[in-house]
Amino acid sequence: KIRSSTTQTKENVPIKNIERELICPICKELFTHPLILPCQHSVCHKCVRELLMLNHEDSFDAGSECSLPGSPRSRVPSPSMERLDRLVRSGGSRGSMSSPGWRRGSVTPRVTAIPCPGCQHDIDLGERGISMLFRNFTLENIVERYRQAARAAVAITCNICKPPQQEATKSCMDCKASFCNECFKLHHPWGTPKAQHEYVGPTTNFRPKVLMCPEHEMEKVNMYCEVCRRPVCHLCKLGGSHANHKVTSMSSAYKILKEKLAKSIHYLISKEDQVRTQITDLEVLINQTEENGQLAERQANEHFEHLFETLQERKSEMLKSIEQSRSRRLDQLKVQVEEYQGMLENSGLVGYAQEVLKETDQSCFVQTAKQLHTRIQKATESLRTFHPASDPCFDEFVLDTSKEETLLKEMCFGGVPDPPLIDLSNSRVYNEASIFWRLSDDHLPTDHHMLEYRRFSPSQEDSEDSGGWRTTDKVYGPSTVVSDLDPDSLYSFRVRSCRNSMFSPHSPEVTFHTPPAPAFGFLFSDKCGFSTDRLILNKRRDAVESVASMAFLLAAERVQTGSYIGLDYIIGDTGISQGRHYWAFKVEPYSYMVKVGVASDSKLLEWFHNPRDTSSPRYDHDSGHDSGSEDTCYELSQPFTLLTLGMGKLFIPKTSSSSTLGATSGDPGSRVLPMPQRLGVCLDYDASRVFFYDADTMRCLYERQVDCSGTMYPAFGLMGSAKVQLEDFVTAKRLTF
Repeated sequence: KIRSSTTQTKENVPIKNIERELICPICKELFTHPLILPCQHSVCHKCVRELLMLNHEDSFDAGSECSLPGSPRSRVPSPSMERLDRLVRSGGSRGSMSSPGWRRGSVTPRVTAIPCPGCQHDIDLGERGISMLFRNFTLENIVERYRQAARAAVAITCNICKPPQQEATKSCMDCKASFCNECFKLHHPWGTPKAQHEYVGPTTNFRPKVLMCPEHEMEKVNMYCEVCRRPVCHLCKLGGSHANHKVTSMSSAYKILKEKLAKSIHYLISKEDQVRTQITDLEVLINQTEENGQLAERQANEHFEHLFETLQERKSEMLKSIEQSRSRRLDQLKVQVEEYQGMLENSGLVGYAQEVLKETDQSCFVQTAKQLHTRIQKATESLRTFHPASDPCFDEFVLDTSKEETLLKEMCFGGVPDPPLIDLSNSRVYNEASIFWRLSDDHLPTDHHMLEYRRFSPSQEDSEDSGGWRTTDKVYGPSTVVSDLDPDSLYSFRVRSCRNSMFSPHSPEVTFHTPPAPAFGFLFSDKCGFSTDRLILNKRRDAVESVASMAFLLAAERVQTGSYIGLDYIIGDTGISQGRHYWAFKVEPYSYMVKVGVASDSKLLEWFHNPRDTSSPRYDHDSGHDSGSEDTCYELSQPFTLLTLGMGKLFIPKTSSSSTLGATSGDPGSRVLPMPQRLGVCLDYDASRVFFYDADTMRCLYERQVDCSGTMYPAFGLMGSAKVQLEDFVTAKRLTF
């Protein structure tokens, strides 16, 4: 740690307090030539090299030559760079040069993706590798000032003077050396090119004068891309990877970012007392957590001890019952054994009976034989009806503990439920959001749920655009509706369950993009020109299906003569005469051909009352053929605009480049896109423009001018086998516009 006499105030923080910000997250040392990753975290150049396992030929200068002044190929090696190359050379000999399959002299990294040590996101550097990264010169200067403060007692000496060297007074950024007054005048004589060199106060960090573009090595960066949040040159904007991105001038970006940073710093400093109070509160919470954790541990031990005692009691009782039964049975069997043993001991009874049979005196025989016969008969009956006195089987004492084991395994802290999961397939977001979620499988009922949401800004720099979490009222079912969402915005949602006043953890956050306008509610009209022969409308009037009827098959014969079968149109039952409105629907992938868009009431009268089932494809502007008449039509403002979908594809009409997004008018292949799962249409009546969106990602697929002189209706044209299903929010008709 350094010693600094700087007094810590609310407006000036001592440099010694920022050491933790100057440590590389990989090598845990002060940054050395830090590079800025695309995720805005900084890492030492040598650490990135070690992660990519590059060999020595892809040297530091090759990775940062775009940041050096003048020609990127004319460089003056410095001692620090030579030392860095020696480190990389030694590191490479231990790592990449000995790796299996690594080709000596190769300048292509084995891998182009590295995990950022700051945010753990995978960073893909592409084929250019380190060459695409900017050096963080600001961080380099701060590290250098930190090092200078650490060795404040050691002065910077002149690099030109002979010993004893004088103290330097200037450092030349072009010569990359420090000079005393005399040596500076000697090496920068008046009237020579060296007199124009840039010089600063004594320093050991010779920062390049300009920042060069990584993709165009000879170009200076002079603009700031707001999409990628990085500096770019004019070639990047004209025809490079940032051609379609929104850029601003470097001075404007500098001013805005500096004001935001200064404002954030001022806010943090002004909240110092609040932070100290919160730290005190956190320390109290730490103590409470420790105490409550110990209490919960003691209570859990007590519960388990009670369980153990109960089990021990039941064990003793059941073992005692088994012992009593065993003793009783053994006694009975032993008595029986003794009886049969007595029968063996009375074997002389047979001999005695034989002698009695020799008695000839009848009265004497009867007197003796009666008792003897009773004894012999009893012994005979015991032999004929032998039964053990007890059963040796103990089946009635078999213990089934499977249910109890299951209950013990499922035993948990019943007060904390598992978090639910938001169901993306059923959730829909317009100017109101209908959010569904699935409950956990813990089989325990919950009391209620709480849905939280906030407006989310994709740029972390615009922190004031991201509000705090807002919470809905208690929800007792698996879904709820959130109202009054801002259009064309990102919203994050999360939900948690409550049981016995104990809340579950939050579900994973999900993000939805709201449409650019409120939802327009309508149903399909079954009156205006509706063809009952070829179109089937369900009872709710939110789905229409085209079927091949007999009239369709008969009309199909005209295809041989160069004509085609007309579209069957159906429109919404509500028109639009002002404002911005949005609706969404699904076209089944099997659909042969469907036209979707908007049309005015005057155009609808022409379509429905003057059908042209056998008209020429070149005559009909909406035929879908690449004809000259179609090009002429779409260059003019017409009272209708329709987009073609069919066979799993979406077709962008041939039109001027200013009216279409992501497609060129010359290449037919570029005008064919995969059919989105859900398509959205936005009509800006006041601006006379219509937009078509991928309703899942809210990416604009196509836009153009439309004549809104009359009342505009959602229009759909179906041919062959096709089906269109409106969204529930569109058919609900309960939203405010």
